[in-house]
Amino acid sequence: MGFAKHTICLIDDDNIYQFTARTIIESTGLAKKIQSFYNGSEALIYLSNKENQQAEQLPDLIFLDINMPVMNGWEFLDAYRTLQYDLPKQIVLFVVSSSIDDYDRLKSKEYQEVSDYIIKPVSRIRYQELIESL
Repeated sequence: MGFAKHTICLIDDDNIYQFTARTIIESTGLAKKIQSFYNGSEALIYLSNKENQQAEQLPDLIFLDINMPVMNGWEFLDAYRTLQYDLPKQIVLFVVSSSIDDYDRLKSKEYQEVSDYIIKPVSRIRYQELIESL
């Protein structure tokens, strides 16, 4: 198994989740870099910037929250649908939410870009499984 080989992107407006997720992901030893964005718009600006569109600048995996100000997860996904074709690699994307609403889970399945819908809190073992599955 390779050590610290993945770039992980967290898109979530919750500072506590960001801190906790970063700490847990770092403890797995599987991430070489963790990018943080506090809404979908910040992440989209980063991903849309041509200077960031080399494979090594882009995340391998995105953990995306749904409920955020400015641009929520659904709005991000709608914009990402088009943008992804300009990117030099495919990014694995998981929706991570505290919502246990079936509507959100079912809606996430409408996006082929979404690999899975994960309910917070996310355990270290679950993060490790998701990252190792890359």
